[in-house]
Amino acid sequence: MDFEAGTRDAYDRLSVTHFGHLNSSVEDRPFERALLRAFADLVLREPGPVADVGCGAGVLTRHLADLGLDVFGVDLSPAMIAHARAANPDLRFAEGSMLRLDVPDAALAGLLSSYSLIHVPWPERPRALAEFHRALRPGGVLMLAFQIGDEAYCPVVVQEMGLEVTWYRQQPDDLVELLAAGGFALLFRGERAPAAGESTPQGYLLATRNPEQGERGDLERD
Repeated sequence: MDFEAGTRDAYDRLSVTHFGHLNSSVEDRPFERALLRAFADLVLREPGPVADVGCGAGVLTRHLADLGLDVFGVDLSPAMIAHARAANPDLRFAEGSMLRLDVPDAALAGLLSSYSLIHVPWPERPRALAEFHRALRPGGVLMLAFQIGDEAYCPVVVQEMGLEVTWYRQQPDDLVELLAAGGFALLFRGERAPAAGESTPQGYLLATRNPEQGERGDLERD
């Protein structure tokens, strides 16, 4: 899909010019650390494979592994995957799309999408969530992180590089409705005020795939 090609190219190039920013740790983000700990604790009730979808340089993949999860990373960008592998030779990383995860049905105990759904056009979100639902086993845990808002935009610095990639901010109410329609049960909904350098509040959702094996809600998967 065109938006995937643009996103892949953008992060390949940003990995050279803005790698320090893309590779920032969670050590100075206590709110995120607490939620990742909660996500890990929920998964570890019934351990199994976990996908970090849109893993970038593997910072959160590493963090989740250190919390005891059997985690692997997936990203569109070959350059970001190369950085992730170099920094974390003991972990698994693969190029791939969140819309076509290379895992069997109901294979995952958990799935993290941290600021990766934000590059999926709003009309395509049901397709992404349907794929998350397919990949997660019944009772599997999903965590989403995103910027809150209504805008579709491209940062000035990215525009100046001539890159064709869009950031889609999200309204939590919209995502909660999409999750319910897609066969997920909401566990937690939260947001925090913008930190230094951020222009919008940040949102977080934790949900589980409904236990009924065949339940898909109202969403269709191509």
